[in-house]
Amino acid sequence: MGFFGNGDWLRIPLIIKIWGFIMISVTFFYLGKSWTGGAQQLLSFTTAATRRSPPSAAVSISPNLNRPFNLSALLNETLAPPPLLPPPSPPPPTPSPPPPAPPPSDVIQRFGIVDENGTMADDFEVGEFDPDEVVENWGGQNGTAAAESDGSGSGRFSVKRFELCRNGMSEYIPCLDNVVAIKRLKSTDKGERFERHCPESGKGLNCLVPPPKNYKSPISWPKSRDEVWFNNVPHTRLVEDKGGQNWITRQKNKFKFPGGGTQFIHGANEYLDHISKMIPDITFGHHIRVALDVGCGVASFGAYLLQRNVITMSIAPKDVHENQIQFALERGVPAMVAAFATRRLLYPSQAFDLIHCSRCRINWTRDDGILLLEVNRMLRAGGYFVWAAQPVYKHEEVLEEQWQEMLNLTTRLCWEFVKKDGYVAVWQKPVNNSCYISRDAETKPPLCDSSDDPDKVWYVDLKACITKLPENGYGANVTTWPDRMQTPPDRLQSIQFDAYISRKELFKAESKYWHEIIEGYVRAFKWKKLRLRNVMDMRAGFGGFAVALMEHNLNSWVMNVVPVSGPNTLPVIYDRGFIGVMHDWCEPFDTYPRTYDLLHAAGLFSIEKKRCNMSTIMLEMDRMLRPGGRVYIRDALAVMDELQAIGNAMGWKVNLRDTSEGPHASYRLFMAEKRLLHS
Repeated sequence: MGFFGNGDWLRIPLIIKIWGFIMISVTFFYLGKSWTGGAQQLLSFTTAATRRSPPSAAVSISPNLNRPFNLSALLNETLAPPPLLPPPSPPPPTPSPPPPAPPPSDVIQRFGIVDENGTMADDFEVGEFDPDEVVENWGGQNGTAAAESDGSGSGRFSVKRFELCRNGMSEYIPCLDNVVAIKRLKSTDKGERFERHCPESGKGLNCLVPPPKNYKSPISWPKSRDEVWFNNVPHTRLVEDKGGQNWITRQKNKFKFPGGGTQFIHGANEYLDHISKMIPDITFGHHIRVALDVGCGVASFGAYLLQRNVITMSIAPKDVHENQIQFALERGVPAMVAAFATRRLLYPSQAFDLIHCSRCRINWTRDDGILLLEVNRMLRAGGYFVWAAQPVYKHEEVLEEQWQEMLNLTTRLCWEFVKKDGYVAVWQKPVNNSCYISRDAETKPPLCDSSDDPDKVWYVDLKACITKLPENGYGANVTTWPDRMQTPPDRLQSIQFDAYISRKELFKAESKYWHEIIEGYVRAFKWKKLRLRNVMDMRAGFGGFAVALMEHNLNSWVMNVVPVSGPNTLPVIYDRGFIGVMHDWCEPFDTYPRTYDLLHAAGLFSIEKKRCNMSTIMLEMDRMLRPGGRVYIRDALAVMDELQAIGNAMGWKVNLRDTSEGPHASYRLFMAEKRLLHS
């Protein structure tokens, strides 16, 4: 005991210590082998997981339990070369086929559908929903959907299950299909019936808009540019009216889009090449990044501009060709329902680098040119107006008079007539106010009053006056694409909110924030494997969310919505090279049902709950969202319980998650997937 107590053992030579350690290790090895009895108990680690639930680990005993194995022999057999003449063995009574040899590591396994000729093809669309994405007999399920409080202090919420609307409402747009309000209009001569007429308070949508019969999961982009399922937009009026103009055809269970239009029946690509050759300064995807297509048809003009790095807001009214915008969105092309009538369109001043009208059926010279003055307000300084119409190239007396009226009006607007070639005419807006100032004082239309805000658009009537350009050049001095995406624009300084000196820092910080968030979504939630083509950011800020999607190469476009309840950042979004719209989320949005794959809202509900009912917004989200589409809401913890209850009451598959800041953060992430409901 004294030997160990006085520390003399520490002075033993090192070689003796090492030898002692080896002997102890060998002893324990043989003791362990003897204790286990020589039996090799093999444990299997398995993972039990469903398609939609996270994997859970399980441990099970191998069927080889209590069977002895000679490990040395097995190793020798595995490592040794095969014998030249293996000893014959008696055949088993019921021979089983040998297992297939594993494929070489450099062979790619391919999967597909075998056609009637026995050939495997991988260019197929399933079109059907997974069983867990479909809910049968929704109308026969009664009761309420509840959400337990999660420590936020907001209490328990119970929401009665929402019923499905009647089948005739499958394409219902609340503010454009308000028949009662439209019948009360004193006049419809100027297109008033195509403008917003929302239901009165308490009479809005209170049910879930159903899909049409045999609705299928939409075809993915880019194939959707050229074809969509007939059952998703089951209307043949456009085929009957425009089939001869190469707009759209029907082939069995699909609509096909050859890419033509009324004035470009040989295809949009050839038409775009023609415009570029006419005006070499029109450099698509460089100086021309954001366009507006008026009276867009099925939006082939905008669809083919996408491959030239131009994003186009395609607009048309819900008129006799009422489903043209629905076709555009089903194809995966940016579009919304809008009309030139009596109010300003919901886009800011100097928004578009190019505005296009090809047989858009608009009388630009009526009422002292008030509609072309609205084009002038939205057209960027130095931007182009492209007009393809019969007055450009036909020599009938009435049409020639219309052409002269157009030339006279555009001259008084100080537009430069650039060129006419064939059936296309192009004008360019001035880059400053020098021409406006040099006009005679009596020249009509007059300049707008200095108190007029050209970016104020929510329920604002059209004005028969010319919007002056900012003297400081704001809006005209945007950089070329793609640099403008990350360059803080001049108009950032004109946004009305409390941060003058640090605006550029806020702009850059927002971009960095969303870049990191989307990076996490791509990694954790596999966003690149999801169908996220048509995306809406319901509170867009400076557009950082849309920028982040592009930076991560997600094959999508974003409708950036700026709520009327906050600062108007739309000019900044357009200066960055993206599209967006002003909107009040207490009212329905002007789009068809089932037109978006992803709805994103950050901090929206904690603000809007002071102004309107949260279920009103959620029902509108359900109307816009495709079955199988997803919702991501980042918001305060205080609103999560109510959102969860409403989501459950609509049949959504809801999941609440902590953000990267952890469980004690003041906000959470609400994730949901819309399921296909059948009555």
